Amino acid sequence: MFPHGIMYNKHLSQKIETTTLNIISMASNLNGFFLLLLLLLFLPLKPHSLADTSSWVRAGYYYSGNEISASDIKATLFTHLLCAFAFIHPTNYNIFINSSEVPKFSNFTNTVKLQNPSVSTLLSIWGGREDSALFTSMLNQSSHRKSFIDSSISTARLYGFHGIDLTGAWPTQGSQLANFATLLKEWRVAITSEARNSSKPELILVMAGYYLRASDSMNYPFDSMQRNLDWVHFVAYDYYLPKRDNVTGFHAALYGSSDWDNTDSGIKEWRKRGFTSNRLSIGLPYHGYAWTLVNPGDNKGVGTPASGPAITKDGSMAYKLIKSYIRSFGNGVVSRYNATFVVNQFTVASTTWVNFDDVEVIKAKVSYARKNGLLGYNVFQVGNDENWVLSRAAQEVDEDHHKIKRRLLIIVLLTALTLALLLGLAFCYYHRGIVATVTKIIYKLGYSSAAEKDLDGNASDLIVFSYLTVKVATNNFSKENKLGEGGFGLVYKGKLRKGQEIAVKRLSDTSHQGPEEFKNEITLTARLQHVNLVRLLGYCTKKNEKILIYEYLPNKSLDHFLFDPTKSTLLDWSKRVNIIEGITQGLLYLQEYSNFTIIHRDLKASNVLLDHEMNPKISDFGMARIFKKYDLEANTSRIVGTYGYVPPEYVRKGIYSTKYDVYSFGVLLLQIISGKRTSCYYGTHESMNLLEYAYELWREGRGVEFFDPSLDDTSSPCKIMRCMHVALLCVQENPADRPSMLEVDSLLKNEGAAIGAPKMPAFSGKKYEDEEETSRIKLSSVNDVTISQLGPR
Repeated sequence: MFPHGIMYNKHLSQKIETTTLNIISMASNLNGFFLLLLLLLFLPLKPHSLADTSSWVRAGYYYSGNEISASDIKATLFTHLLCAFAFIHPTNYNIFINSSEVPKFSNFTNTVKLQNPSVSTLLSIWGGREDSALFTSMLNQSSHRKSFIDSSISTARLYGFHGIDLTGAWPTQGSQLANFATLLKEWRVAITSEARNSSKPELILVMAGYYLRASDSMNYPFDSMQRNLDWVHFVAYDYYLPKRDNVTGFHAALYGSSDWDNTDSGIKEWRKRGFTSNRLSIGLPYHGYAWTLVNPGDNKGVGTPASGPAITKDGSMAYKLIKSYIRSFGNGVVSRYNATFVVNQFTVASTTWVNFDDVEVIKAKVSYARKNGLLGYNVFQVGNDENWVLSRAAQEVDEDHHKIKRRLLIIVLLTALTLALLLGLAFCYYHRGIVATVTKIIYKLGYSSAAEKDLDGNASDLIVFSYLTVKVATNNFSKENKLGEGGFGLVYKGKLRKGQEIAVKRLSDTSHQGPEEFKNEITLTARLQHVNLVRLLGYCTKKNEKILIYEYLPNKSLDHFLFDPTKSTLLDWSKRVNIIEGITQGLLYLQEYSNFTIIHRDLKASNVLLDHEMNPKISDFGMARIFKKYDLEANTSRIVGTYGYVPPEYVRKGIYSTKYDVYSFGVLLLQIISGKRTSCYYGTHESMNLLEYAYELWREGRGVEFFDPSLDDTSSPCKIMRCMHVALLCVQENPADRPSMLEVDSLLKNEGAAIGAPKMPAFSGKKYEDEEETSRIKLSSVNDVTISQLGPR
């Protein structure tokens, strides 16, 4: 396993200048002393309005051999992305890229810039790490260094990269240390010269640096690095490895005693040797290691005798593999946070010990980087993340940091403004005209701060919007802003003053189900935070209105694509697999991983919204219900849901459980693979509902006739027939026969896992002799109309 410019934001500065000019123009009758006072109070604050985001680095390595493609990277979470690795040719010392990987490198920059136009990309060159003979040979001769430098620059330019990264350059000593310093100096001179001759921006030059103990005689050319590199990535991981060490150790501990390597001591040693913190970024490993313990049950944490790697060949496990591995044990394995070392760890069956970085560790390390004046952080590798939870956690720390700075700035500004207004009123007691002017200014400032708060973060506290804010954002609820209409009421697109787009759901006066669902959605959704659930930003109850404000998702709902013959072609099989996975993860969060068990009760294609990358988000929690953990089922006399997605036990007896949503998921999964509606009838005589039709084709071995003919799963590990099989298991008549969402997730991801044969689905009129006869209900009409109240038959 391999180890692991910027735009200037003038918004706040311009706001201060504009406010000052408005005050000056509106208060022309103030004496010169008051005007001078305002200028002295406001203008000196201008330099402090510069956000330090201009220097904060959020970098990440993309390894071209990873299973994800460049288009899968959430580029908006990064300022710099490094494409790895190019290599040094053993004979001429030129840089080369393996021929099979060239297409990935050539398209990398253009691909990630489609998501984030401001991201900078770097070509990463592998230096060999411990196997550094080739790199050392290149260092020792000036002609070899020139070949290496010239080819690195030309290769980076050829493939459109904005910079060059050197990874795997091991510390050295003696003449090699001097030659290393010379290489960096010559490299910087060549980059500067090339930029001047080509009139192109100068390439960024960075490198990765490794852990040094105080006792190490090996070193880096720190003075040359300070002068010639833009920054250095500190490789803050792989301190202890199961293939190398015979006792367990935390591979990426932030802190530790003097006996154990850790990031804090490593960075302090770099400082002692002359490298400044503000040119250093901290490494964040998106991987961990599994060890096999010598004596089962003898787990003292670090320092426990071990016999080598576990689970994988070298013990290394990507973060997403670790999380999947933990989930596969249900509640049998629990990851624990070690606050002393700042790591996560868990043990399996008393024989396997695993340590890694989870969300709380990532946040702690980014906070450490901020507190200690580092330049930023560098992820290794971005493809190891699971639904980008680690990268989002790192970004949240950034946002919280800037929010604190903005709050302090606002406090200073408001204090200065208050003092200025008080002094101005004292000077202008007899100038009644100024009172109205000052009142307007206060109103404007109050409206701006109270009506719209910063919505960029992921805070769980909902914002209470003023009616005026919502009205202005939706252009007075104009027809042009209308997105759609449901049982709740109308949905509008809106735009806040700062430019953020929102979706506004307004309760209609004629809705009988609205008030209860409105309250339910607020109390429920405020507790839920997941990448596959639509985020509720806030609400408004002013002027007898009941309005919900959500994040805006530009691609509307899944049914907008599935059931349109033209638009459905935009959903190829890989996109549909991503949508299936996202819905599965959203339901798993609701049923297994949130603090409560949530039953959605209205999962359908129109309630799955798609963001700009076609990632799914489950919406509309107005009909959802909370279970306490480990409660199995509940009963209601009020039947809600949508025909075609409602399971039989709910229609008959009002019983609902997690198997309600499993049933709805099965119906939705059949629709995703077929593009067929529940409101139509199928078969030769058009006498079968969707579930009957799917089951008959599957039973007769003609399942392919059910599929959307535009889909091709030949290059995908997830097969359409497997999805059909799982879907039919989900729509069984008896809820006990349906799998749980954990089992659904496992069956979809593991093609080789054993899977049972489904029985005839619910609401089937046809009987098969070889199947046990069960009671069935045949609905007279099946469509996508939401049920608000269904009386007993």
